[in-house]
Amino acid sequence: MDTITIDHDILLAYVQAFSFPEGVMAAHEQLHVHFPFPGDGRKFFGLSRPEDAGAISYKAAAEIRSEQERHAKGLPVLMLKSGNYYSITIRDYMQQITAIGKAFQQLLSQSGIDPEGYCVELYLNEKDVQCMVRMAG
Repeated sequence: MDTITIDHDILLAYVQAFSFPEGVMAAHEQLHVHFPFPGDGRKFFGLSRPEDAGAISYKAAAEIRSEQERHAKGLPVLMLKSGNYYSITIRDYMQQITAIGKAFQQLLSQSGIDPEGYCVELYLNEKDVQCMVRMAG
């Protein structure tokens, strides 16, 4: 496990999954209609956390690069907060998809995590994902 710093807030456009985990792939596919993946260096994310009576809410998200882009896509937006994050990188994640859940179990067991934060998947490329949770403070 590593600790990384996101040094500035990141504005994200997202597509809400209709369910978790069943709707995750469809949400990413819908997002990629607006933002092709892999793109031109744009960051892509998956964000999840318990909401609505404990059910997991999942959002497939892409970095917004300008105010023009923010309004042109017509998608809802949210801000990924800057700060320090606990992090685990999974190589070739599609060959071991359950490793993502296991990584988040390990990350969420750490003390001092942000209770309002998300479980964040940062897609580094087509094979590797960085799983992160924000530290409080």
